[in-house]
Amino acid sequence: MSDGVSTGATIGAESKPNAGTRTTDRQTEAHRHRSGGETGSRSSAIDHGIDRGLHALFARHADAERHVRDRDRYRATAIRTGFDVLLARIYGLSWVAGLIVALPVVVIGRQLSPAVLERVDAALASGLPIDGIGLARLPPEWVALVAAIGVGAAVKRGVVRGGGTYLGWVASARRTDIERTLPGAVRYLHALSSGSDTARGMIRKTAANEAYGETAVAFRAALNSARLTGSLDQALGRVARDTPSSDLLAPFLIKFREHANQGEDALSNYLAMEGRMLGHREDRARKRAEGFLELLSELFIVLLVLPALLVIVLTVIGVIAPGLSDPIHTPVVTVTTRAAIVYGSAAFILVVGAVSATIVEHLRPPDQRTAYELPADPITVLRSVTVNPRATAVVAAIPAIGAGTVLANAGADPVNVATLGYVAFAVPTGVVSVRRARLDDAKDREIKDFVHAVSGHVSLGRPFPEAVALVARDVDLGALDADVADLAFNLSLTTGNQRSARNVLEGTADGDGGDDPDEHEPDRGTVRTAALNRFVENVGTPLAEQTVGLVTGALDAGSDTQTVFETLQTEIGRLYHQKRALRSAMLVYVAVGWTAALLVIGIVVAVNLYVIDGFAQLSAVSGSSAMRFDPGTIDPERERYRFYVVLQATMLASGWFAGAASRGWYEALLHSGVLVGVCYVVFAGVGLL
Repeated sequence: MSDGVSTGATIGAESKPNAGTRTTDRQTEAHRHRSGGETGSRSSAIDHGIDRGLHALFARHADAERHVRDRDRYRATAIRTGFDVLLARIYGLSWVAGLIVALPVVVIGRQLSPAVLERVDAALASGLPIDGIGLARLPPEWVALVAAIGVGAAVKRGVVRGGGTYLGWVASARRTDIERTLPGAVRYLHALSSGSDTARGMIRKTAANEAYGETAVAFRAALNSARLTGSLDQALGRVARDTPSSDLLAPFLIKFREHANQGEDALSNYLAMEGRMLGHREDRARKRAEGFLELLSELFIVLLVLPALLVIVLTVIGVIAPGLSDPIHTPVVTVTTRAAIVYGSAAFILVVGAVSATIVEHLRPPDQRTAYELPADPITVLRSVTVNPRATAVVAAIPAIGAGTVLANAGADPVNVATLGYVAFAVPTGVVSVRRARLDDAKDREIKDFVHAVSGHVSLGRPFPEAVALVARDVDLGALDADVADLAFNLSLTTGNQRSARNVLEGTADGDGGDDPDEHEPDRGTVRTAALNRFVENVGTPLAEQTVGLVTGALDAGSDTQTVFETLQTEIGRLYHQKRALRSAMLVYVAVGWTAALLVIGIVVAVNLYVIDGFAQLSAVSGSSAMRFDPGTIDPERERYRFYVVLQATMLASGWFAGAASRGWYEALLHSGVLVGVCYVVFAGVGLL
């Protein structure tokens, strides 16, 4: 590997596709939309008519002193739209929002009577050291106009400040993603450093790997800048200046540039040391996340149990506080104070459950989240129902809606219609997600053994395709057998039929544009890369994507095969250990969610069976005692229904929390659906429905 960092002679090489890297159309589109920097995007944005008008009206604000901080945030976001165009859009939106809010104020203000203005004047005077400001003596139109201008200006200002806040959020999200993906990218660069690639080539291969998220985006921004300036040194310095990760990525890029100029040995040693340091940093961050999760679970239990206890207390004290039964008149509906608190508590519980589950999901490392794609063909959707939770959700929604319709026509309660319909949708989807997760777990366990077995053959001097063939023949890999056999076959293809092999692997039929007779014959690395990419796609787990991608890039870079597999063994062992440790730690919070749910069920059922009936009897006989109660205060059927609503909301929240802690949102459907069903069975079994 030569340094070649700052030489401009390699600019032309950037425009040539890497012979050993297969990039799909979807990845190319993602690269085009996510490559940072505002160069080339400003003119295309202003070409739109609305943008041209907004730019002419508001672009002057881009140079204002008050937007200096917003410009710094913008540089850290990698948004392709130019800052002046983006700010002009924000100002245009602020004017629209201000007018939308101000116009109703004017319309409502014109209907104000002098009596209303007098009451407002008196209210203001009560909080001011003056007798009043004389609103009643002013025409209502003037008052409405001043109020509209004030409200509209406040909304306009709030939208502009909100735009700056949004840029800060995007920059913060990028910083978090860079901190997550940089350690893996550095280890990948270290594997590449043992080959013949230049520093520019190493960055290019890392930038092409979508597994490295915003770190790859930053590397692509550096490559784009290097094409324009002719110097990767300057490009890395620019990205280091603009990145939101000023304490992690910025110093890494500067030191990477310095060591690359010192030679390949210095760069390789630096990447090895930096990889170890970032690994220790990952461990510390993981421990902090575990501590935060413990605090979150404790807070979740408190916020989940308190509303149910509040409803119980309100029901009990409602006997001696009849004011809680006074109606509240609203333009939509008339409810009592106690009913409003009860149903508000149910809504609060749902919000707590959704927020807690979302936080838990975000605390999970993104490289341990599995996303499922919905097939475009309806026939394929039906075929993948048993292995793809997303397809199952689409198919299960139809019978769930049908079941809800049947229950509604049969006169079932709306709450039962909604909850039982939810069970019919959530449980099948969750069951399939668990089945798929167990299959993925089995593949991850076997891929670790597969890598160790292949590494053993490679260390004996056997070529990589031969090592894979021997492992496919001699080793029982369980759920991974078919995928490894397919990989072995694809790697065994000879040079003479590589073109047809590449067409098969990449989905190009004979006679398509990929079979141009003028094309050069693809080298063996192209077929190997296509075979490994197909293997990753067939396995379909994040672990396979992270690890096998390392093999692809490193072998294409000319790295020593034995060195690559030694690095891969360490990487896959570390990632698999992290996955198992996370799974074990999360099971505690699954138990927390279920324990909280079952505890609330027991409390509510006991109160309904023993407390509510007792207070109802006390109200009925209060006429013969000195203490009198309103017999209408306690209605057992009404109170049980309200308890049931709160309890089902608690089941949903607990299930979401437990499922998100276990494996994600699809399993959250299973846990919440089962808990909702358990709640219905318990209430119906003890005669409370």
